[in-house]
Parts: sequence; structure tokens; C-alpha cells
Amino acid sequence: MTPLVLVHGFMGGSAQWDGCRDTLQQHADVIAVDLPGFGVNAHLPPIDSIGGYADWVVRHLRGLGVDEYHLLGHSMGGMIAQEIAVREGERIDRLVLCATGAVGVLPGRFETIEHSKKRAAESGPAATARRIAATWFLDCEAAPGYQHCAGIAAQAKLAAINAGLEAMQSWSGEQNLSRIRRETLVLWGDRDRTYPWSQIQMLWEAIPNTSLGVVPGCAHALHAEKPDLFLRLISDFLDR
Repeated sequence: MTPLVLVHGFMGGSAQWDGCRDTLQQHADVIAVDLPGFGVNAHLPPIDSIGGYADWVVRHLRGLGVDEYHLLGHSMGGMIAQEIAVREGERIDRLVLCATGAVGVLPGRFETIEHSKKRAAESGPAATARRIAATWFLDCEAAPGYQHCAGIAAQAKLAAINAGLEAMQSWSGEQNLSRIRRETLVLWGDRDRTYPWSQIQMLWEAIPNTSLGVVPGCAHALHAEKPDLFLRLISDFLDR
């Protein structure tokens, strides 16, 4: 089967896909990466650019002998996936962009990147992880998947948090959307606090061969909050 490469987002890790692996494995050989500075690779020096993360993922896949694959990116991982799709277009079969956008720093962001860095330095990585992970769920800390995701986020050190924020701050992929030619599925939770509809609409309309899936009553962590519907949409897309 064609491998499915999963790229997590800011303060994520490969373990966030644990509840999805068995089902996805029925449709593709799953390869879940841990970006430098995050998850089990929290000990590695972090990267401070989206393009740099994309290059790292490509090198990692070459090291595994993977030349052709499906690609799924969540949140910041969706930005990385867009960069990979531009670089590796002919090697990617199908592309999934989940809860992401084409602009690293959104207009009207709840706080500036510099303020986010300041808050992280003051409160520390562990508290930052719990605060940020709560925003990924409609029911915040009360959500069933919150503790698991917060634990993964807490593996990131302050240097990785700052590097990820800098990577998003300096990135925009809007000018490259028309260059993404692979069949693409854009997924979004209609209560996402991180990426508004305007960002999703941009991906859906600007990438030439794109389908859209909107998950109702769901925030940012679709795979953890509505896993059954998330998996049904992914499985249908891969099996077409």
C-alpha cells in the first residue's frame, strides 16, 4: 500500500495519532513523524522555518526509502505539508490539509507572536502546553482527548515553542496554492478557534483539485475530538 505520512502541528507529536492508527493502517502504511523539538524528538534542535521543517520531513522520508506517498498535515503541519507539496508534487499521491491555513500569522490573532513568546517564558513550557492544548477542543480541559494531547504538548521545551512560533510568523504559502496539483482534501471543524473559515475557504478555492469536509461541533483537534467522522472522511478520500 502507498504510505500515508502524518505531520503533526505546533506542540504536537506522532502519539497524537494513536487513536487513529489502526483504522488508517487498513488503507495505507502509516508513517507518523515527530518534528525536531517535539514529541519523541524533543531532544533534537528545533527548526525556526516552515520550509526548514519541510526539508527535514523530505530527508526523513528519503532515509526510510519512501519515494511516493499520501501526505496529511494538521495545523502547523498543514503549512509544512503545503511546502512539501510544492517541492515534491510528483511524489505525492493525495494530500490532506487539516485545520490549517495558507498564512502563518492570522489577521486578528488573539495575541501577537511576541506576546505568546513572553507568556511562554513567564509561565514555562508545561503550563503553556496545557493552556494551548485546551484551545484545541470545544470543551477545553473537560474534553476526553485533552489530557493525552496536553501530555504530548508538554514534551516541547521553550526553545521549540519559540522556534515554532517564529516559523509560523515568517511564513505565507498563499502565493503557492495554485502550484499544488495533487488531489487535495481540506478538513475543518466548524468551531475551530485557531483557523477561521476565511483561511479554509482560501485553501478550498485556490488549490485546483480540492474537496472540502466540514466537521460540525468540532474545534481544532478533529482527529481527537471527532475521530470516527475524521477517519471516515480520510478513509473515503484514500479509497476513491
